[in-house]
Amino acid sequence: MASVIARGTGLAHQAARAPGVADSPLARRILIGVSVLFLGAMLIAPLLTVFGYALYQGIDRYLAGILEPAAWSAIQLTLLTAAICVPLNTVFGVAAAWAITKFEFRGKSLLISLIDLPFSVSPVIAGLVFVILFGAQGFLGPWLRANDVQIIFAVPGIVLATLFVTFPFVARELIPLMQAQGTGNEEASVSLGAGGFRTFWRVTLPNIKWGLLYGVILCNARAMGEFGAVSVVSGHIRHQTNTMPLHVEILYNEYQFVAAFAVASLLALLALVTLAVKTAIESAVARSARLAAH
Repeated sequence: MASVIARGTGLAHQAARAPGVADSPLARRILIGVSVLFLGAMLIAPLLTVFGYALYQGIDRYLAGILEPAAWSAIQLTLLTAAICVPLNTVFGVAAAWAITKFEFRGKSLLISLIDLPFSVSPVIAGLVFVILFGAQGFLGPWLRANDVQIIFAVPGIVLATLFVTFPFVARELIPLMQAQGTGNEEASVSLGAGGFRTFWRVTLPNIKWGLLYGVILCNARAMGEFGAVSVVSGHIRHQTNTMPLHVEILYNEYQFVAAFAVASLLALLALVTLAVKTAIESAVARSARLAAH
């Protein structure tokens, strides 16, 4: 019996030591090569193309494409939209995640489904919904017109459309994190006499700070790069309702390629900065986890 057990143990150790397909040097090189080729074709080459077309007529033409009045207006509107939407979505995301993960209440599943709704609805459809609601021929159009309030083809419509497509990012980043953390720390804080607001600032917020920052970064990147919903509600009015993505489309359709790629390069730089900050946050989280483990 002992010999059978020993033989079985030996076979198990041999199986553990036996190299699998993933351990094969050839397979590893093939997988790495395919990954590099895919990234080069789908990510690096388009980025190089954007910056190449933006700069191939010189830095003067590049700066002129960015600083001309219509482009500068589009940049300002994009920054304004992000400055409004990101803080609002941050407050909503934290509140929604805190309610979902720390409390039990009727309608929780419905709230989670509503948070996920922008992920399942096309941005163009979302824009059309706002047109149906607030457009001149929409449900609220006559009342808005009578009170001299314009939402569609104006900045408020752009802000509403951007809010809709970006509001899940912070909440969806925090909900799994806060569910994993549980409610033990908050219950201990309350049992020691701390109020709800103090518990949030001193206990909950420090524990979710990295996830919150990560969600804010993704929300900001989507707010600045949103095209579909904003395109429907903006009206493409130069100097008024064009954001950076819409301005790029107009310039490209008018064959102003240098100016189009110059503005597009700013969006590409935003993506690269977002990626760099995301990597830094992930490194900080991993470092914190290692320190906590030791």
